[in-house]
Amino acid sequence: MKGREYSVKLPKIKHVFENPILGKLANYLTAFVSALLLIVNVRNVNMNSTPIDLNDYELVFSDEFDGDKVNTDIWDVHNSAGIRKGGYWTFDQASVRDGNLVIRTEYKEDGAFGAGWYTCGLATQHRFEHKYGYYECRCILPKGKGMWSAFWLMNPNVNKTNGHGREGSEIDIFESPYYFLPGKASRLVTSNIHYNGYELKTKYRNVVISKLDNDPYENYNTYGLLWTPEEYIFYVNGHEVGRSKFGGVSQAEEYLILSCEIDGAAASPTYGWSGHIKQNGGEDFSAEFLVDYVRVYDAVK
Repeated sequence: MKGREYSVKLPKIKHVFENPILGKLANYLTAFVSALLLIVNVRNVNMNSTPIDLNDYELVFSDEFDGDKVNTDIWDVHNSAGIRKGGYWTFDQASVRDGNLVIRTEYKEDGAFGAGWYTCGLATQHRFEHKYGYYECRCILPKGKGMWSAFWLMNPNVNKTNGHGREGSEIDIFESPYYFLPGKASRLVTSNIHYNGYELKTKYRNVVISKLDNDPYENYNTYGLLWTPEEYIFYVNGHEVGRSKFGGVSQAEEYLILSCEIDGAAASPTYGWSGHIKQNGGEDFSAEFLVDYVRVYDAVK
């Protein structure tokens, strides 16, 4: 399946989100571009298509979250704890319960960095880094406006400018910023690719926005990526939804990230592509991102 792709120069600027004014402007622009993409690049998941066949693949990594706490031999907070866009990331927002990783988003008066919204991004950097293969997680998305969950791959070379995607790309297998849309319109996830840093020269492509046939905020679904030296192929529930070679396919090892983020900057929430967290009704709001498993497969040689 070859879908339409859309490239836009976005101010996905790492330092912008440390500045409340510039960060707010960046959020508004991202929201505008996201709205345009919702018009032109939404596609239903074709459940009648042939699903991915993993018979010629072997499992090389998994976390089934069957213990009683997050396995620190595998996961740590991505980019260390602290300010992350409209909130804070801290490790204590991640736990394991009933066979799921639970990333909780909530407001804390007495959080580690003071009053504010807290959530978490967990990464396997320096613990498990891999190249090529099939990557998949099974999860239930968090119910919340002004926030989103994601499963993505990352390499430090993404921060290099005047480079190309072959050195390393941010590969967003899925992101879920659409809970704010009414009714079944919210049943969307987006798949994206970034490289060339996070300042004005950043390169970005939206590969596809996938519409699920069930409620992903109530039901488990799987989100996957088949990464080969020649191409990225994205999957929902084992069915292909889009593919891309944008920027030149990454030839570098990358690490896995599971995260929730809050629209905003300098730990102050603002409107963005996912709405505004205040639309959930106040500081009593909380949401949970539930992940049943993460698995990585390699082709059998």
